[in-house]
Amino acid sequence: MERYRLRPRERRLFALVSRAVFTNPFTDERAALDREISGLDAGVPEAGRTEAVVRKVDRTIRRLDREGRGDIRRYGGQDRRLLETSLLFEFFHRFLDRFDGFIREQIAAGSRPLEVPFARRAFAYLGERGFAPADMRRYFEVVFQLRRAYYFIDSSLVGRSPCMRALRRRLWNDVFTHDLDLYNRHLWNRMEDFSTLILGETGTGKGTAAAAIGRSGFIPYDEKRRRFVESFTRSFVSLNLSQFPENLIESELFGHRRGAFTGAVEDYQGIFDRCSPHGAIFLDEIGEVSIPVQIKLLRVLQERVFSPVGSHRQHRFQGRVIAATNRPIEALRRQGRMRDDFYYRLCSDIITVPPLRRRIAEDPAELDDLIALLVERMLASRVPDITQMVRKTIRRELGSGYPWPGNVRELEQCVRAVLLNRRYRGAAPEAAAPDLAGRLAAGIESGTIDAQSLLSGYCYLLYRRCGTYEAAARRCGLDRRTVKKYVTRWRRQVAG
Repeated sequence: MERYRLRPRERRLFALVSRAVFTNPFTDERAALDREISGLDAGVPEAGRTEAVVRKVDRTIRRLDREGRGDIRRYGGQDRRLLETSLLFEFFHRFLDRFDGFIREQIAAGSRPLEVPFARRAFAYLGERGFAPADMRRYFEVVFQLRRAYYFIDSSLVGRSPCMRALRRRLWNDVFTHDLDLYNRHLWNRMEDFSTLILGETGTGKGTAAAAIGRSGFIPYDEKRRRFVESFTRSFVSLNLSQFPENLIESELFGHRRGAFTGAVEDYQGIFDRCSPHGAIFLDEIGEVSIPVQIKLLRVLQERVFSPVGSHRQHRFQGRVIAATNRPIEALRRQGRMRDDFYYRLCSDIITVPPLRRRIAEDPAELDDLIALLVERMLASRVPDITQMVRKTIRRELGSGYPWPGNVRELEQCVRAVLLNRRYRGAAPEAAAPDLAGRLAAGIESGTIDAQSLLSGYCYLLYRRCGTYEAAARRCGLDRRTVKKYVTRWRRQVAG
């Protein structure tokens, strides 16, 4: 077969595309590469830049096809690697809508794996480009994983604030590492060795973040059945450990055998047995489990084996562990409520989901975006006039300084309350007080809190701690009457 070499212009383009392929799509670096490839400035929306990049790559590959140079087997060395990666980029975008449609269909179908209707066409495309059969299957699996990860991270964790952009970057790295090439060559089937600990206040979306990771794992493709070996909806199982009394937690985790204890009338599969080899377990409220349970979980993390209650038979666990807590992790360790060795087996990656007040402090428009998204989900369609009504009602009822102590979960119920009664009073100032210091700190850090709000909030914080206006006045160096004025202003601002 005649050998070819890429022309300098083709090589430069494909080198940039290859860098883009291996770069986290939620980073500024990837946005800069898209701008460089497309030739469009930052003012063009992301979708427009991506479309321009795809068109440019497609035009170049079509020219290679017309000249009989579009087969990777005709190239060697670096040219082959660059062309191969660029062809996979074009393949990804050519079948992107089909992958997205399949993801939605599989979500609707649940745990039953669906046949992939476009698989033959996809394999034929790769075969025409010179890819070997084993490589075709492998790349088909990886592309599906990439699209799933982007789908769940981008659609379920929305927000324009810097802290939310950082969260999406971290979640992508948790699935694919910081280097997609490293993952593709060495770690795609080794990620069960990497545990993740998710931190954040109640209601911030820790479960959503865990689900995005858990549903984005690598799943093999069965060519004979023309389907993936399991549904990604089955690959993520969760357990809230705070819901069970101490004497039942082990059974929920590891299962039990009939007769193991009073009431064990039949065998029971725990969550570690129910998790698929390609999946992940989410252990929520990990800070609530006792030291004896931590020791048994530590064995699973270290040796990947466990035994059901009442049995000496060892079962093997092949999935990944994601844990979460709303408690300060260092306080748990300092108080002896979390063993150090247990912590160190969970902390391959520690991800913090930011509170809603910080998100709004960094970008006030984020609240409007979330309201619009929640209204659309609840009504199953976009209804701008109702969305506007909800926004106006929340601003009127709560003001601009409400700290959202219940975070996104509270906002969701707030939207429902407004749709039902056109009002929402929110949490009392006393209930929101524990979050006040964090809100003030976030406002200072982001530079979005005005001096009056800062002083009012600080006076209220001191008043709550000291108990009297006089004591608060002594602490902050103001007179009693001024402190009372600011405390009253804060109450009015928060309570509406």
